[in-house]
Amino acid sequence: MGIYRLSHVDITVPDLELAAAYYTQVMGLDISGRTSDRIFFKCWDERDHHCLAVRHDTRVGIDRFAFKVDRPDDLDEFETRIEAAGLPVQRVSAGEEVGQGESIRFELPSGHEMELVHEVEKVGGRLPLLNPPPIVPDLVGIAPPRIDHLLVHAEEVPEVSRFFQDVLDFRLTEQLLDGGGHQTIAFLERSAKPHDIAFVQGPNGALHHFSFWLDDWDHIRRAADILAFNGISIDVGPTRHGLTRGNTIYFFDPMGTRNEVFSGGYRPDPDFPTITWTDDRAGRAVFYYEGTLNERFATVHT
Repeated sequence: MGIYRLSHVDITVPDLELAAAYYTQVMGLDISGRTSDRIFFKCWDERDHHCLAVRHDTRVGIDRFAFKVDRPDDLDEFETRIEAAGLPVQRVSAGEEVGQGESIRFELPSGHEMELVHEVEKVGGRLPLLNPPPIVPDLVGIAPPRIDHLLVHAEEVPEVSRFFQDVLDFRLTEQLLDGGGHQTIAFLERSAKPHDIAFVQGPNGALHHFSFWLDDWDHIRRAADILAFNGISIDVGPTRHGLTRGNTIYFFDPMGTRNEVFSGGYRPDPDFPTITWTDDRAGRAVFYYEGTLNERFATVHT
């Protein structure tokens, strides 16, 4: 029983066509579906219907994020747990959302809408399942193989961190504590990687970034070349995190939503202990090479 990975992130943008151009030509994602007000994207090595949904709205922000569960019965089990924790749960019927079956939705203590889903339409990737080659020769842009994680804000990080651990069975891999021992950053995982989701202190309901996986540092460097060539606003990087030990670039899509490409990090085995950073090392924790946080790192979207 359980959650096993991030499924998709749903955001809002004021210009759908600009979003389509950026996410296909610069990021190198595939469009997997469209409605009158939404575009759905997937990475080349993903087989589910989408990892990113972009909806037209005057605001720039986040609608929700979804995680996949292992079995249909997991939805019932988590509904019981979440309601026992005092949070109301909404059932979403199969077919109500493009590309997916029945799901449950609930509002986290951080104010974000989260969804759990089991059945997602399979649309296939760019490689065959029989005798596949190791590469796709005609990829465009950065072309990450999959979505990796997201980071969102919470006014009370310990509260939502504890909910993810006690109710949703996530593990705390890393944390940052302030001078009083209060948790201000929490990294949590379900898929044996440094994090599937992270929370950083800030306004409830806000998005910091969502991130795509790249295979190695050379792909990170190549992504920086592509971003610079296309005039994309780079926030930080290429650089390295202390938290997660991963390689990174933060940058903004043309509407102002922060994206990341990420590579590396460690594998947290089942007995992996939580790593703790202290506030006096916050700069090194977030950007290890620079040792400081830039002003734009606090930029959020609700």
